[in-house]
Amino acid sequence: MARLVQQLINGTVLGATIGLIALGYTMVYGIIQLINFAHGEIFMIGAFSGLYAYNHFIPESLRQNVAVTLPLVMLAAIVASTTVAVLAERLAYRPLRNAPRLAPLITAIGVSIALQEAIRLFYPGGKNRQSFPRIISGDTFQIGGVTIAWTSVFTVVTAVVLMLALEAFVNRTRLGKAMRATSQDPETARLMGIDTDKVIVVAFMLGGALAGVAGVIQGVRFTAIDFHIGFLAGIKAFTAAVLGGIGNIRGAVLGGFVIGIVEALATEYLPRGSDWKDVWAFVVLVVVLTFRPQGLLGEQVAVRS
Repeated sequence: MARLVQQLINGTVLGATIGLIALGYTMVYGIIQLINFAHGEIFMIGAFSGLYAYNHFIPESLRQNVAVTLPLVMLAAIVASTTVAVLAERLAYRPLRNAPRLAPLITAIGVSIALQEAIRLFYPGGKNRQSFPRIISGDTFQIGGVTIAWTSVFTVVTAVVLMLALEAFVNRTRLGKAMRATSQDPETARLMGIDTDKVIVVAFMLGGALAGVAGVIQGVRFTAIDFHIGFLAGIKAFTAAVLGGIGNIRGAVLGGFVIGIVEALATEYLPRGSDWKDVWAFVVLVVVLTFRPQGLLGEQVAVRS
């Protein structure tokens, strides 16, 4: 029993990271129906930016103080990821906003590859796997014979708190209402005086910030990053967003948890589970969409002409 609980915890922690990235897909797709395949690389840039800030801007005397180091590393990751996300929207996606949908989709793939290569070529040692500092103590504690790391607690709590904060922002603030109006009918929203360009930029900013946080969490958990980490994480995050019901904030995080738990259980209990761990998430997606195309939480996005 303890073994099963341990795997459920491991899956939940993995799912929390995936869910944070999936929120970025949800924000952008929910408003302009763009599948931003470069979002995984925004997550990767957050991880590398946090590492760069740690190595170059934080004095060694402060590096052991998690109350100082973690917020500064997070801030650096958020600033870098948000900046790259906004630049991608302004330079790559906005000129194609009225183009056929295939054009921005291909552009997103191109932006993804460009960002990967930028880190690989220009980050010092970017071609190699980079060691990430263990900012949060690697200590663990036990409950009922199950070992839990403090990094795991931090990951899950951060994902849930940010999900609730994002939901409150979208549902209760004036700008959040403008985002929902733009999502439902951008033309009418524009006629009602809403600056839809500003709304779209804010969606990219929020998605970039969440990806930056997820990038730091990834580095802290695994103490290693490389320029490839964004691709598979981005695909799984998009899968989580679709699985939970794309356009639904809670659905994105729920989808992340489902994928993480399925992957953890498959790795532990299925034959050659570790070799096939990246496959089972997509098998679950196919099964769910076969019987419930709108996703687990059932929110559908209107099709626009």
